[in-house]
Amino acid sequence: MIFKYFTIRENQSIKEALKAIEKNHKGIVLIENNKKQIIGVATDGDIRRKIIKGISIDRNIIECCNRNFIFADIESPREDLLKMFDNSLRIIPVLNKQMKLVDILSSENLPLPVEQDFFVQAVAPVRVSFGGGGSDLTHYFSNNDGAVINYTISLYSHALLIPSKDSSIEIYSRDLNKSIKSKSLDKMLIKKDQDFSLIFALLRTISPDFGFKLYLNSDFRMGSGLGGSAVICAAILGCFNEIRKDKWDKYELSELAYQAERIYLSIAGGWQDQYASVFGGFNFIEFKKSQNLIHSLKINKKDILELESNLFLVDVGGMHHSSNIHDDQKNEMQSELVNKLVNENVKLCYEIRDHLLRGRLNQFAKCLDQAWLLKRQFSKKISNKNIDNIYSSAKKNGALGGKLLGAGGGGYFLFYVPPINRHKFLNFVENGRNISLQKFKFEDEGLQSWTTRTSYK
Repeated sequence: MIFKYFTIRENQSIKEALKAIEKNHKGIVLIENNKKQIIGVATDGDIRRKIIKGISIDRNIIECCNRNFIFADIESPREDLLKMFDNSLRIIPVLNKQMKLVDILSSENLPLPVEQDFFVQAVAPVRVSFGGGGSDLTHYFSNNDGAVINYTISLYSHALLIPSKDSSIEIYSRDLNKSIKSKSLDKMLIKKDQDFSLIFALLRTISPDFGFKLYLNSDFRMGSGLGGSAVICAAILGCFNEIRKDKWDKYELSELAYQAERIYLSIAGGWQDQYASVFGGFNFIEFKKSQNLIHSLKINKKDILELESNLFLVDVGGMHHSSNIHDDQKNEMQSELVNKLVNENVKLCYEIRDHLLRGRLNQFAKCLDQAWLLKRQFSKKISNKNIDNIYSSAKKNGALGGKLLGAGGGGYFLFYVPPINRHKFLNFVENGRNISLQKFKFEDEGLQSWTTRTSYK
């Protein structure tokens, strides 16, 4: 908009106003005083009515002035502007507090919403595994088909990403109780900090081309057997994926998390944690040399409620080192006996799936018991005297079955306890030494991310 075609001084003539209207093609002029304040408007209709009454076009335009006019200020919401135009306004003058002209809007040049600064958040859930552990290792399913069954629960890793206007990077981790800063990604990746090695590997994998601040925290302790490292990776990936134009799909996100941990860092382990956290829900996952497939299980709602009510997550303490256990298991799998045990565990996984689909929960619980008895034979590092004592005591106090989650060595036991035995079992946990109950709900959503504006109008 060319202001001079829309504004006219109060002491200028009606004839000059008509010339301005002819040039602006909007049928209106804004009338200003000697301080350049807009004091009113005059439309071609206002002027026409005055001329019909006999006024000369050489008279001052102020005689045609409508002082009760509509205008906007620089803070006016777009919604208000749209409503003004919807009432057949041709233009909307934008005035500052001094009533001076700042802009002129029309339906053709109504500005788009201003792009604001933003931050991204993501949450990813951990999983509890019911069976098939050990068969999700590549060295196993390269020769034998593998399968696992798991459900994500209401414990999460949280990530907050704030893009920077420069290349600087800052990472803050409450889980590690540490932070790290660098002027660029390249300079950060050459730092030797073992605590941040997984995050560095993930950043090397995705190679972001902008600076950022990254804040991380989790609802669970590290080394608890819930697949926490994969969950942290998923949450971080969710943040970066949220601002991509060509977004990674769930399989690609899972593979990127696997790449960072297993390939770049050479940390031994399986595939199920990455898939579980990204996909979420109740999944039966098949591992084959050709491809991995995730099948979402549709379980009867009442059976889900019953299962959720009867499963107890018990923290038995200790920190397991999954990579060491998986390395040992890989060596043990060279033996025919251990390979046969994993084969049995895979068959049992299909039985667990079928029992759950048919609502046979007591049979499911007995399969958990069998799965644990098989798993503890994969490696001497999976169980110990303390873990064995906790398991046998849990069964004496009402549990039909259970299994240690993760690679083993410590962390969480998942027990199935029928309702009639619940009080007895809870008394056992409450009176037990160095064990505690972790409450949870099933989570049907996997990785979730969203963008939030840093300020709102």
